[in-house]
Amino acid sequence: MKIVALFIYIVVMLVIGYYSMRRTKTVGDFFLANRSLGPWVSAFAYGTTYFSAVLFVGYAGRIGWGFGLSSLWIVVGNAIIGSLLAWVVLAKKTRQVTEKLGTMTMPEFLEKRYDSHFLKIFSAFIIFIFLLPYSASVYMGLSYLFDAVVGIPYFYALLLMAALTGAYLIMGGYFAVSINGLVQGVIMLFGALLLIFFVLSRPEVGGLTQAIANLRAINPKLVSAVGAPGFWPLFGLVVLTSLGAWGLPQMVQKFYSIKNEKVIFAATVIATIFAFVCTFGAYFSGALTHLFFDKLPEAGGKPNPELLMPQLVAQFMPTSFAIILLLLIFAASMSTLSSLVLVSSSAIAIDLLSLRSKKESILVMRMLCGVFMFFSLLIAFYRPTFIVNLMSISWGTTAGAFLAPYLYGLYWKKANATGAIVSMICGVVIGFGLSWYYGFSSQVVPLIGSFAMLIPLGVLPVVSLLSANRK
Repeated sequence: MKIVALFIYIVVMLVIGYYSMRRTKTVGDFFLANRSLGPWVSAFAYGTTYFSAVLFVGYAGRIGWGFGLSSLWIVVGNAIIGSLLAWVVLAKKTRQVTEKLGTMTMPEFLEKRYDSHFLKIFSAFIIFIFLLPYSASVYMGLSYLFDAVVGIPYFYALLLMAALTGAYLIMGGYFAVSINGLVQGVIMLFGALLLIFFVLSRPEVGGLTQAIANLRAINPKLVSAVGAPGFWPLFGLVVLTSLGAWGLPQMVQKFYSIKNEKVIFAATVIATIFAFVCTFGAYFSGALTHLFFDKLPEAGGKPNPELLMPQLVAQFMPTSFAIILLLLIFAASMSTLSSLVLVSSSAIAIDLLSLRSKKESILVMRMLCGVFMFFSLLIAFYRPTFIVNLMSISWGTTAGAFLAPYLYGLYWKKANATGAIVSMICGVVIGFGLSWYYGFSSQVVPLIGSFAMLIPLGVLPVVSLLSANRK
C-alpha cells in the first residue's frame, strides 16, 4: 500500500515536470517562471522550501527529545520571524528592486547594488559550496525515513530521491518546482494536522492535558519554558531557523518570482499559517517522543535521536497514517531539494558563466543541476555526523554571508561594497570557522550560526561608514 501511494505521487510529479518543460524556453522561465506566480503558488513555494525532512526527521526528533515543549518557541519564531515578517519586510522591496536592476539571483543583485564584480563571484562560490551539505542533509533525512517505514535500504533510497528530483527539476525548472510545491504544500498541511491528531489520540499520550502531566512526570524540564539544554542553545535554534530564512538565496528567490505586488498580502497570510501548522506538528510530536520511547534508538551501536520520528511512524502508526506522513515528508523534501539544486546551479550558470537569454543555455543549467545533485549524494553516502549539524552549518554560514548585504542593500543607500565584503567574510568565518574550531559539535553549531547572522548586521554599517569617511 505504501509503495502504491508513493508510486502514484511520483507519477504526478513527473507529469507536472513534463508539462512544465513545454513552457520553459529561456533561462528566465527556467529559474524564475518568468515572474508569473500568484499568491497560493508563491506562498506554498516559500513554505515547502523552508521545511524539509530535516525538520520532520532531524529537528523534530533531536530537538523535541532534548528541549521538550520549550521547542515550541521555535514554532513561534518560524511563523512570526521566518514567515510573517520575512514577507512583510522583504517581499515587496525585493520584487521592486530586483525587477528594476534586472537581476535574477542573489549574486547578481549584490554585484549591481554594490557595483562589485568580486561580490558576484564570491557569493556564487558561497552558494554552491555551502548549500551542498544542506542538500545532503535533506537526502539523508528522507532516506532514513524510507529505510525505517518502507523498507527501502538507505543507499537505494538516496538514489531514488536523486533520480526523481533530477527528473522533474531538470525538465521543468522553477515552474515545475512551484506547481509541485502547491501539491506538496497541501499534502504537508493535511499531514501535519493528522500528525497532531494521531499523537494526541494514542493511548501512550492520552490527550493534551495528560500528555503534559506525563512529560512532567518523566522530567519537569520537558514542560518548562526553557528546556534542559538551557536558554542559549534554544536562542541559537530560534534565531538560526527563523532569521536564517531572510538571508538564504533559495528563500529570497521566492520573492523575485511574485507575479505582482497585489498578491503579497494573501501570500503573507498563507505562508504564515503554513509555517505555524507544519512546525507545530513537527516540534510538538517530537516533544512527545518521550512518551513512546524510554531511550533513544540506535544506529551503528550509537544513540541517534534522528531515528525517533521514523521509528515512531514505523512502530506506532497505522498504515494509513504512515502513508500520509511519508508523503508529507517526501513532499517537503522534494521541494526543498529542488530549490537548493536550482539556486546552486544558477550560481554557476547565471553568475559565473553569465548565461541568461539564449535557449541553448537551459541545457547548461540542466547539466549543472545534475552536477550539484551528484556532489550532494556523495556527501550523503558517507553519512557524516548528524543531519541537523549539516543543516545548521549550511544555514548559519550561508545566511551569515548574505543577510547583512542583502537587507542593507534593499533599505540603506549608504551601504557600500567594502562593508558588504567585510560582512560576508565575517559571516563565513564565524559560521564555518568557529563550527570547525569546536569540532562541529551539535551543542554549539546552532548558536554559532545565529551569531554568524547577527554580528555582520553590526559590522556592515560600521565598515561602510568608516570606509566612506576615508574617501
